[in-house]
Amino acid sequence: MKRGALAAVAAAVGGPGLATVARAIPPIGRTRASHLKLSIAAYSYRKLLTANPPKLDLFGYADLAADMGLDAIEPTAYYFPKDVDGVYLRRLRRHAFLLGLDISGTAIGNNFCLPPGARRDGELAHTRLWIDRAAELNAPVIRIFAGNVEKGSTEDQAVEWAVAGIRESLEYAAVRGVMLALENHGGITGTAAQILRLVKAVDHPSFGVNLDTGNFHVEHPYAAMAELAPYAVNVQVKTEIERSARGKATAREAADLARIIAILREARYSGYVVLEHEADEDPLVAIPGHIRRLRELIG
Repeated sequence: MKRGALAAVAAAVGGPGLATVARAIPPIGRTRASHLKLSIAAYSYRKLLTANPPKLDLFGYADLAADMGLDAIEPTAYYFPKDVDGVYLRRLRRHAFLLGLDISGTAIGNNFCLPPGARRDGELAHTRLWIDRAAELNAPVIRIFAGNVEKGSTEDQAVEWAVAGIRESLEYAAVRGVMLALENHGGITGTAAQILRLVKAVDHPSFGVNLDTGNFHVEHPYAAMAELAPYAVNVQVKTEIERSARGKATAREAADLARIIAILREARYSGYVVLEHEADEDPLVAIPGHIRRLRELIG
């Protein structure tokens, strides 16, 4: 993105010093106008998927997405059967394809903020497993976490371990044709500056940011979103935000979806906007309305 465009974003969201920080490393070199598509995260239906007995499976979740006329689904790793194998993955891929749906990506829970040892090896193996599964699903990207500072270690150590874990995983992901996208998810990724520190250190063509619009618990969340948007390869939109003023969380408020889409367009982001419904509303009731609103904004 050109410097003038970044400055315009900073002015639009009222983020002091924004353009200076965002130019610290090269963003993704997008030169065309933004092209946005809609997807839905399986996480949005987590209570139905994890009920005992389940009230929904991933095939029914894909059916719901097709009923809403979406472009894709993002099946979160947590909701696959424990005994998932290649046959199941290919069945889900085929099911989505016949519904006219792409699989926009998947998402795992991982922790790379660990020193060398068995726990770290387990996290790396889990990530490689899901890289293979993403490739089987034709999912181009996996949302990953960095992790949290372990008791007895420092943030600098955690960052060093996380960078090493991401780099090692990327060596395999690149071979399999899968990108890894780091989410702003608290811990060492709670602020835009922390995320950019990691992005700069990793510096890999198969790596980018998973911008989660509901996870910036800072005073100016829209400024933080604009700071990261030029580095995003996937965007998960939540319908609420929660600010933090002087270190204290404020009440949740409805997200300004129009402002979020404007930020993505200004950054020339192209790709999926994945609704990740986390609010208390019944997903079967609330999600179709949120999708209609996002579709109006995307056009």
